[in-house]
Amino acid sequence: MTSALSFKALNLSFANYRTYLFGAAFVAGNLLFPQLCHLIPGGGLIWLPIYFFTLIAAYKFGLKIGLLTAVLSPLANYLLFGMPVPGMLPIILIKSGLLAFAAALVASKTNKLSLLHLLVVILAYQLLGGLAEWGLTGSFAAALQDFRLGLPGLLVQLFGGWLLLKALAKYELK
Repeated sequence: MTSALSFKALNLSFANYRTYLFGAAFVAGNLLFPQLCHLIPGGGLIWLPIYFFTLIAAYKFGLKIGLLTAVLSPLANYLLFGMPVPGMLPIILIKSGLLAFAAALVASKTNKLSLLHLLVVILAYQLLGGLAEWGLTGSFAAALQDFRLGLPGLLVQLFGGWLLLKALAKYELK
């Protein structure tokens, strides 16, 4: 694994207009990326695109922007495009929220960025989210779907997230 880089997570307040600008940018990313992935049959199940920018938002910009992205992205996708299907919306909202909490917590507690830190975040939200999905659906197979079918997407979150966060680590807002 790569060594950990020093990393300063930002934590903007709800009174700061940049909170909403960054939130809107990450929601836009979570609108566009899924649309691209859905051009491939089963692309949403394989690439898990709705989570990518939530990971980036929460790890770099903290819980507030992470939660804005986690909640508004699935809702906006549903209202604009009818995806995710209504039955999956609660599960995706739960997993997105767990992702925002895990990413913000790891970033703020460690002040480091590494593949290991991101792996912990991804495993935390997927395992806890999988338990929630199992509880909601009663299907253990459905709870494991992100690990079975979504491995490419989990790897994109891990390696793509690390690359993007590493690039963002250079920028500090005042």
